[in-house]
Formats: sequence, C-alpha cells, structure tokens
Amino acid sequence: MVENHYKARMQRKKFYINTRIKQANIDKGIIVLLTGNGKGKSSSALGMVCRALGYNMKIAIAKFLKGVQTTGEDIFLAKQPNVQTTYMKTGFTWDTQDKTFDTDMAQETWGKAEQYLNDDSINLVVLDELTYMINYQYLYEAQIINTLNNRPKKQHVIITGRVASQKLIKLADTVSEIKDIKHAFRANIKAQKGIEL
Repeated sequence: MVENHYKARMQRKKFYINTRIKQANIDKGIIVLLTGNGKGKSSSALGMVCRALGYNMKIAIAKFLKGVQTTGEDIFLAKQPNVQTTYMKTGFTWDTQDKTFDTDMAQETWGKAEQYLNDDSINLVVLDELTYMINYQYLYEAQIINTLNNRPKKQHVIITGRVASQKLIKLADTVSEIKDIKHAFRANIKAQKGIEL
C-alpha cells in the first residue's frame, strides 16, 4: 500500500515537472541575483562559472571587493583561456577608509564591467559584490540598471552581494537569498584555503 502511494505521488510529480518544462520555452540571457547575509553567494556564482566553462562559454568577472586578496578561484581562473577578470584595486573598504579613493576604484572597475556588458562575445558576466557599490553610493544604480537592460540579449549576468536593492530584485529573473545560520569565523576559526579563499 505504501509503495503504491509513493508511486502515485511520483507520477503526479513527474507529470507536473514535465508540464512546466514544456511551458518554459523562452530562451534569453537571464540575471541571477544572489544576496543575503550567509556565506556562499560568490561561491555559487563561481559554480555557475564552472558550468559555463563546461560548455566552452566565454566569461567575464568583475570583482568589486576582495580585489587585493589572492584566492583559490583567482589562481584557477587565471589559467582558463575563456575567462577574463577585473579587480577593484582596493580590497576591503574598511581597510582603505577613503571614500573618494574607493569611489574612484569602483567606477574604474565598473567601466570595465560595462565593456563586458556591451560585448556580445561574452556569454556570462559575474558582478561580484556589486550590491555594496550601490549601497555605499560609489556607483549609480540607475546607470547599472540601464546597462543591464541594454546588454546583449543572450548574455547571462550573475550579481552577488548583501542587501540587494528592490530595483535589482525586480530586474533579476532569479533571486536567491543566502541565510546566515552559523559561521566558523564566529567560533574564531580563521578563513580556510579552498573554503573562504
């Protein structure tokens, strides 16, 4: 009896999923927004970069924080011929403590990101930690949204960062909020190679 109930439930599920797959017939570049206070936003974006590399897609990454800190993904991606990366040359804003300098560096990095977003040979653009640049008022949100709306039609974009604005949420096709439940750093465990950097 339990087996029959399980089989019937799985048949209903299969029918629903197959119906939804048939209905999903729009083919376009999407915007994925990864926000929230939990760990894993940039890591998730890099997982999608790996997927794209598997299909020999061309990828561009603009990193708006952590720019002076070498990470495992930086070392790996530097060896990938289909990946180009630009880094904001400030590192963490609490290290510089200079809003004018940080703003100039954010705008310089955004200038490169805009080039990526206007290049139809690039299949996927990652704007890592972009939300901070909007929240700190280093960049103009209206300009960012305009550029995103006018990018090549098939180009995918992944945006990461905490406290995403309502305008970015509305613009994105997919939005995930990463929740912070527990983090090793609060137990005084230092950042680990291969996990945090």
